[in-house]
Amino acid sequence: MTAPVKRRKSSQMFKRLPQGQNGGIQLLLIHNVEHLGKQGEIVEVRRGYALNYLLPQGLATVATEHHKRMVEKHREKLRAIELAKLSEFRSLADELAKQSITIEANANDEGHLYGSVGAHEIVDGLKAAGFALAQDQIRLEGPLKELGLYTIKIHLHSEVDASVKVWVVPTVAADETAS
Repeated sequence: MTAPVKRRKSSQMFKRLPQGQNGGIQLLLIHNVEHLGKQGEIVEVRRGYALNYLLPQGLATVATEHHKRMVEKHREKLRAIELAKLSEFRSLADELAKQSITIEANANDEGHLYGSVGAHEIVDGLKAAGFALAQDQIRLEGPLKELGLYTIKIHLHSEVDASVKVWVVPTVAADETAS
């Protein structure tokens, strides 16, 4: 007969996580996290946010004394890396500002679209132009529902936004192109 296995409660397993002044968990950010902090900063977050998102995604690590010393030691290197990323995003923003993409959509005679143009179509148009962006980087006030020229904001970095011109034009029917 085997002895019963002692199991730890999950709260005991994570007791070693450093507590902050407000009762949260102190973490060291490995990457920039929008609306939270920049790489190398020590932040205090709620336990669930830390355990369910930041730690599993590899965005943060436990803020031990060793990690704090390592960050202080490499802070200049981290700043240089961040400045390099920032300059890349700024040059990308300059390139995007020169871009104009055209999206075809079905519309009636008054110029109202039967559907709408959203972030997905804009990302596809930019991908065809050679830019790889994610849908969550496109900042629309709402779906585009009429033909025309729109200036769309693109969020590249917490400090860098770009804008791109988007032409929404009617779809050319196959019988019109034949004549």
